[in-house]
Amino acid sequence: MKLLRELTDNAGDFAATVGGVTLFLGRVLVQVPRALMRPSLVVDQVHNAGALSLVIIMTCGLFVGAVLGLQGYDLLLRFGSEDALGTAAALALIRELGPVVTALLFAGRAGTALASEIGLMRATDQLTAMEMMAVDPIRRVIAPRFLGGLISMPLLTLIFIAIGIFGVQVVGVQLFGVDSASFWSQMRSSVGHDDIFEGVLKGCVFGFACSLVAVYEGYTATPTAEGVGRATTRTVVISAVLTLMLDYMLTAVML
Repeated sequence: MKLLRELTDNAGDFAATVGGVTLFLGRVLVQVPRALMRPSLVVDQVHNAGALSLVIIMTCGLFVGAVLGLQGYDLLLRFGSEDALGTAAALALIRELGPVVTALLFAGRAGTALASEIGLMRATDQLTAMEMMAVDPIRRVIAPRFLGGLISMPLLTLIFIAIGIFGVQVVGVQLFGVDSASFWSQMRSSVGHDDIFEGVLKGCVFGFACSLVAVYEGYTATPTAEGVGRATTRTVVISAVLTLMLDYMLTAVML
């Protein structure tokens, strides 16, 4: 009976959380057109969420591509197909590794920054002060940050993929001597518009999910130092789990 009671309580809490997130998303989407009327706020958030994440995205993309080149060359060499390294690496980066790893890095860097910033505004009563001055914090604070993350994520995904392919090329062509013409020609002939569309779509969906989690956790954080810390931790954990779940669903649908 105790176990059943705990399961019932957890199911009720989960349903309440899903309902709260849905209502919060509705409030954010209603304010998105008004937020777009002040593009300077959105541009600032694109800079904070996107431009300030470029260093970690490019660094990780280079080394992920380099490792993929090492492992891919070793595997393809066993079958005598090392010239297909470009095709294998490009498809892996565009369809899976690029969007997923970028989303995880985005959640760890930009997502935590958004959650902690909004949570600190909640803890210091800045959001309450806006409401008292008849300024909607959803429109002024939440919507621009949500849009900034939503716009930045696909762009960061494309940058990660490009740098990753460069890393594969450095290892495969420069280090192991794979024929450069075969590397690029097979990649161009094998990678189609559908593959690129899948990668960009995953980047958009992951950006939507990670940005929503970040702003929701920050907005609903307990107004204490401990509460802001917990909201930041939940942002990373929930974003990572959602990314992997959504990746499986999208892959299953598109295949």
